[in-house]
Amino acid sequence: MINKLLAGLILIVLIVVGIAMTKPDDFNVSRTATFNANPAAVFAQVNDLRNWEAWSPWAKMDPTAKPTYEGPKAGKGAAMVWHSEKSEVGTGKMTITESVPNERIVFLLEFEKPMKGTNTSTFTFKREAKQTEVTWSMSGKMELTQKMMSIFMDCEKMVGGMFEDGFANLKKVVEK
Repeated sequence: MINKLLAGLILIVLIVVGIAMTKPDDFNVSRTATFNANPAAVFAQVNDLRNWEAWSPWAKMDPTAKPTYEGPKAGKGAAMVWHSEKSEVGTGKMTITESVPNERIVFLLEFEKPMKGTNTSTFTFKREAKQTEVTWSMSGKMELTQKMMSIFMDCEKMVGGMFEDGFANLKKVVEK
């Protein structure tokens, strides 16, 4: 009986690993929103990491997680380190690697917990008449563990939903 259970468990694991190996190595999640504000106003909120506490969906998930900051106040080289006991927020570091005023900000995301990983996140800003169109994207490589998790969780929907929440919060800040 135990041998049959063990064989069944091994078969299930092999099936999950097999399915995971067919998943793409790269992922990309992207959302776009339009703001009733000029690009400079929206850019300023994203480019200064200290502003993120007011609108970041992850900051709202764990208000007790107080980030620390490194480097310049804003722009290239500015970094935020966070630590949370909540696995949805985890522990990691976000560093601005590129900052083109009112056009683009690129971040390096280094996650430590709940799972190690490195991703890139980008904000682009585009003037549309009296509004600003902002695109927030995240991309990176998926290791086998992440591919296995993606069989059971829709990462596109989960991260994309967080971006949508962040945009809703950011609109409240820049459109007031």
